[in-house]
Amino acid sequence: MSELLPILDSISPGTDFSQSQNFIDDGLLDSFDVVTLVAALEKKLNISIDGADVTPENFKNLETLEAFVRRYRENNGL
Repeated sequence: MSELLPILDSISPGTDFSQSQNFIDDGLLDSFDVVTLVAALEKKLNISIDGADVTPENFKNLETLEAFVRRYRENNGL
């Protein structure tokens, strides 16, 4: 899902998210960044994310984030 990297870059320009196995532990995203990321994903991907799903596990790395977004798209028929 190459569309996620530009969204992540808009939140933290110049950060290499592709090499991180844990965005939060590696200091690439903080809690405010996650909230900003959720808003950006909702807007750019036309999905609505339930607050209960905003957990560190879903925003750990590109793989978990891609799976998270894929589930939302499949549930919304996108």
